[in-house]
Amino acid sequence: MAGRSGEPGVSLLERASRMLRAVPEDGAPIAVPDLARRAHLPVSTAHRLAAELVRLGALDRLPDGTVEMGLALWELGERSAVLRRLREAALPELVELYDLTGENVHLGVLAGSEVLYVAKANGKRAIPTLSEVGQRHPLHATGVGRAILLTHPHWLDDYLATELLPETRHTITDAARLRDVIAREAAQGYALTRQEMTLGNVSIAMPLRPRPGLPPAAIGIVAHASSADEVRLLPLLRRAVTAIEARLDLTSAG
Repeated sequence: MAGRSGEPGVSLLERASRMLRAVPEDGAPIAVPDLARRAHLPVSTAHRLAAELVRLGALDRLPDGTVEMGLALWELGERSAVLRRLREAALPELVELYDLTGENVHLGVLAGSEVLYVAKANGKRAIPTLSEVGQRHPLHATGVGRAILLTHPHWLDDYLATELLPETRHTITDAARLRDVIAREAAQGYALTRQEMTLGNVSIAMPLRPRPGLPPAAIGIVAHASSADEVRLLPLLRRAVTAIEARLDLTSAG
């Protein structure tokens, strides 16, 4: 269905999806013409789609005419049995990890060729990070992303064949070097990224054991490079992974 956007073969649903994915990840309101540019859609098409998405609750329109993500999408997302099962098993351990370390703690899952952050525990003691729930980041530049890569040697070749873009000057973008790093990290059972996603931050992350019905996942701790203590953090992280996996085993048995 070509629709009125002048894009043959592009359905209305696909154009609406592009609109929603173009909404800023940080939740900031955006003007519809700017949203159209980000979604690569004609402005007239974007205005029509925005009006319909507002009516359906997928977008909210603010008094100044800008739009932001609506609650209807959050409600639909909360119906995901897979993510709900994973979050419910992990959240108690994420919170305890934060209580013990005072650092940001993330749960991420594989989404296409990126890591999607689905849960986070932090507070006033934690350093600022770029990673927020609902955001995606590169697998090779993030601790949880690299931890997920450790469990997927069968498609590592395909991933390393893509362009590895730098997030900071420390991001490993050379495929051969990254392959060597991943091999060493797979042998030790955890990933460690140093200032590869955010300058000044270090992330130590460990994958959850792959299991049917759940996406590949990992949890990670992000700390300041000057204070990150791998010797102290690693046992706490390992204990949390063991507890999450035990809880997932119980829910599977039930």
